[in-house]
Amino acid sequence: MPEQAPAAAAVALQHVTKAFDQMRAVQDIDLELAPGEFFALLGPSGCGKTTTLRMVGGFELPTQGRILLGGTDVTMLPPHRRDVNTVFQSYALFPHMTVADNVAFGLRRKGVGAGEARTRAERMLDLVGLDGFAKRRPHQLSGGQQQRVALARALVNEPKVLLLDEPMGALDAKIRKSMQVELKRIQQEVGITFLYVTHDQNEAMSMADRLAVMNGGRIEDIGAPQRVYDKPQTQFVAEFLGTCNILPAEFGDAGDLRLPDGTAVHTSDDDRGQIVAHDARIGLRPEKLVVTRGDTDGVVNHVRGVVKTATYLGASTEYEVETAWGGVLKAFAQNLDPAQRARPGEDVTVSWEASHAFLLPSAAESAGAAAPVTHTVGTVAR
Repeated sequence: MPEQAPAAAAVALQHVTKAFDQMRAVQDIDLELAPGEFFALLGPSGCGKTTTLRMVGGFELPTQGRILLGGTDVTMLPPHRRDVNTVFQSYALFPHMTVADNVAFGLRRKGVGAGEARTRAERMLDLVGLDGFAKRRPHQLSGGQQQRVALARALVNEPKVLLLDEPMGALDAKIRKSMQVELKRIQQEVGITFLYVTHDQNEAMSMADRLAVMNGGRIEDIGAPQRVYDKPQTQFVAEFLGTCNILPAEFGDAGDLRLPDGTAVHTSDDDRGQIVAHDARIGLRPEKLVVTRGDTDGVVNHVRGVVKTATYLGASTEYEVETAWGGVLKAFAQNLDPAQRARPGEDVTVSWEASHAFLLPSAAESAGAAAPVTHTVGTVAR
């Protein structure tokens, strides 16, 4: 049998740039999303993530570049002619309509018969966990329930791509957590490509198959959440995704890596080839560090320091340890044994495994680290 051609990307952005007057909100992005992928665009306010989503939806036109959906160029098509639907942070439900009528609104606009529209709306309400809510009005629902109605209204039209722009921004922390689980379940069940925009790191990492971290209109890093968190490509990404210790380091004459006080540091072999400059940065996540009293025998990577603060957080203790060269390391330790907790003023050793450290470009290199690169479709793990 002849080999089948690979499926076209559900969403493809080819050298897309968006400028507002003299300001470039998005700069030369190449990006592809696989069919059925849950993809998150992550970054601080003003980084260009919402502008990128709006261009995919047709609400903004790119200044340069092309946008393809399923292999079809839709760059100049208006929103209603693109096979996408959008869920915004403001749910925009019609207050005078019932929940069922809100969900079926798009179907009726498309000419779907009343009976079929009602059946599909009820099926979608069941999918989002709102079976029995069809006759209620939006004001009779909680914020989380209104969000589910907005999601059902977008999904009932069976779009190829669903765009979600900070959809959980108005929810409290507890409801957000439960909705993250539900949203991932729904996406896997319907199999539609999700493009999800958020500034919440935990939200993106808990739901996305892949994520991209944007900064200054460019993509600085892209990949599976675990890889981007454990081995970020730039210092910005390392510090944006959670807490990260950044240690200054230099390569010695013998090619070894050393901290400012001369302490030798070992990292995993696959890190070394990524850094070509003389000076670099070492990234260490606080939860990867081990704080002990006295020396640590047999551990290659360790530094001595003095505990500045020890903050009890219930499940863990957060330490700030001042090192010999004056830098401060943050470390998180589980509260397994109260007798083992270090106190402010005590001398301690902070240690870590070579595989838990990652090298980052120097500050000068990081400024150019976000140069445009092509990020192609990958296999979506289920």
